[in-house]
Amino acid sequence: MELDKMDENDWKYHGEGNKSLVVSHVQLSRVLRLLKYPAEDSENPPQTVEQAFRQIQNIVDFSSNVMSCLLGEKFIHSGEVVKLPLEFVRQLSIKVQHQRPAWRCDKVMDIYSGCALCLPNLTSPVLHLSTHTAPLCIEIKPKCGFLPSSKHVSKDIKTKVCRFCMHQHYKVANGKWKRPSLYCPLDLFSGNRQRMDFAIRHLIEEPQNNFKIFKGGQCIYSSKEVSDDSMDLNAVLQHLRPYFMHGNNRFNSHMTSKAVLNDLIQVLANALLSGGGDREVVTDTRGGGRSFCEASLLNKERIRHGSEGLPSDSVLFRILQTQMLDTLDIEGLFPLYRRVEQHLQDFPKERTRLQVEGPYNEAFLEKLQKCPTEDDGSVEYAVAKVHQYRVAMTAKDCSIMVALVPRSEEEEDEGPPSLSTQRRLRDFHSPRPPALSYSVSILDLDPKSFDSIPSQLRLDQKIVSCYLRTGGALPKGSLSPHPGIFTAAEREDCTLLFHPV
Repeated sequence: MELDKMDENDWKYHGEGNKSLVVSHVQLSRVLRLLKYPAEDSENPPQTVEQAFRQIQNIVDFSSNVMSCLLGEKFIHSGEVVKLPLEFVRQLSIKVQHQRPAWRCDKVMDIYSGCALCLPNLTSPVLHLSTHTAPLCIEIKPKCGFLPSSKHVSKDIKTKVCRFCMHQHYKVANGKWKRPSLYCPLDLFSGNRQRMDFAIRHLIEEPQNNFKIFKGGQCIYSSKEVSDDSMDLNAVLQHLRPYFMHGNNRFNSHMTSKAVLNDLIQVLANALLSGGGDREVVTDTRGGGRSFCEASLLNKERIRHGSEGLPSDSVLFRILQTQMLDTLDIEGLFPLYRRVEQHLQDFPKERTRLQVEGPYNEAFLEKLQKCPTEDDGSVEYAVAKVHQYRVAMTAKDCSIMVALVPRSEEEEDEGPPSLSTQRRLRDFHSPRPPALSYSVSILDLDPKSFDSIPSQLRLDQKIVSCYLRTGGALPKGSLSPHPGIFTAAEREDCTLLFHPV
């Protein structure tokens, strides 16, 4: 990109979160991520150009120097800070404003600093250049994959029911969602294929903001409550059918929606278990009782015999290990936060030495990796545990992007490409599996604010209290979980067999 020749007409609205807005280039596989701030500050920006630049540079440094080392460099795209012409930014803000969801318009795009984060567009990767087929990309927010075992946990229910499942009840009770998702992260992170397939199926069934499907960079499937333009599942399966027919010798009329759905689930499970290195499988490190959630519909009795554990080079294993840096739970962490907070009130200049807001460099990573196991009462111990917790929270809130493209006939003849970049994906549960190239990436790796820890404790208390108050039952007026969005698809190829007696 030539920064001095930027044209707002080359960019389109892509999406936004709480803190930033994203636009994508109409031709290049690039996105720009721009900061947002409250609408009431639109005439008086809350930070200087230097502060905006430092905020974005902190995101890049945290991703490249900290999360990349913990999660694996092959999964991370840190991007770079760019300085854009202010007139381009202002015109871009005007162009995308009408495309933004109304409920996001309480914040406005930063048009004063000109600072942005430039990243590859993971929803439209360069994988597809050798084919004429638009790439598919699936975004999954896996959330926290273990139960806490800290002695500081005050409510026993937290050691039995996972945070995600309890949070579902809280969100439904407060009107965030109309119905709960039956997805449970502990099933996805188990490494057991039956549990993983069950988890992915329920992510697809009730996507909320935890599951999206992109085709050619355009989101075609997500929660209806998030996007009015989202297709229903049956329509999406029609879009996906050509991708799973490729190389399968399947004819359109013979590939049912159920077959497409099953292929998609198997392909995603394979990608999440892949890594590209040696296939050492690490048995479940979460401890006996920490790998099953009592709220999951797929309880222990229904699990058929199968291995538990994740390959050590897989994206799920790396994310789970980083999440488990939260060894104390928020209840055990909060007193240490208060210790650091008190120290900073007494010695404000210590904020820099303790790297509370960065810089996120090798010294920061060393602090959290070399934290002693026992509390010696020092502020150094407390700040190291706080750093560990913040990193774990980033891993609990990250997104996994799985890009999928049918392999061309030439690629089929040549064999698989380099394992370090792409892998040939085959569904081993199918007699004629789809042949796909894929790449797996992790994004949404911003550092969590030190000052957000008190609000995280309050939210934890509200979620647990809500669950205990209702006994895990859904509030009146809420919709029950989907009666089975797949039932119509599954009826398509139902066969009744009669056997002579």
